[in-house]
Amino acid sequence: MIVALDSPDLSEAEGLARRLSGKVAAFKVGLTLFTRHGPEAVMRIGEHGPVFCDLKLHDIPHQVGLAGAQLTGLGVWMFTIHASGGSAMVEAAAKAALAGETVPLVAAVTVLTSLDGDDLARMGISAQPHEQVLRLAKSAVAAGATALVCSANEVAMLRRELGDEVVLVTPGIRPDGSAAGDQARVMTPAGAAAAGSSYIVVGRPITDAPDPVKAAEGILAELQGLS
Repeated sequence: MIVALDSPDLSEAEGLARRLSGKVAAFKVGLTLFTRHGPEAVMRIGEHGPVFCDLKLHDIPHQVGLAGAQLTGLGVWMFTIHASGGSAMVEAAAKAALAGETVPLVAAVTVLTSLDGDDLARMGISAQPHEQVLRLAKSAVAAGATALVCSANEVAMLRRELGDEVVLVTPGIRPDGSAAGDQARVMTPAGAAAAGSSYIVVGRPITDAPDPVKAAEGILAELQGLS
């Protein structure tokens, strides 16, 4: 499990990371923490576990390559780019990662878990979410992406089409009884794991809980019950 530390308060985020250190696979530093605290957020959270830097880079290939090199230099375990940026952009990010002393996973975001078919239609995309996910996933992997971000609803399909080597990261995870919030394509932790997710990303069900550590431990127990 990856815990999303999306508070703008770095001390608060680091406190939770400290308490969960060694219990979870990694911590997500996303737009909220990074735009407030920059590389310091990566460095401080990184003292407590691997960092998944989720900035969803989307720009011309040259700029994404430069940004990818900076994230690689910070020692992140994984960073995100948008698969919809095209093959050349994905390739630039992958090359930047390979140039580092340690090579982070380059995770291509397919279709945001907040979007459904109607949202895609309003953007001029006639495909259903699973069709668009597969199209973008194949293109990104061919261009050098080593991981994919998708909803858990598409994991089984991607496993069939792409095999077991690609790392599949699934946000939009909601334990039974949790509010979906702004997520459109959701699944429980156990459901995502059973479908074949490599890593689940859990944020608000943990960080908004009265006792975030207890909430995280409850999800971990659910996952361990599957093994």
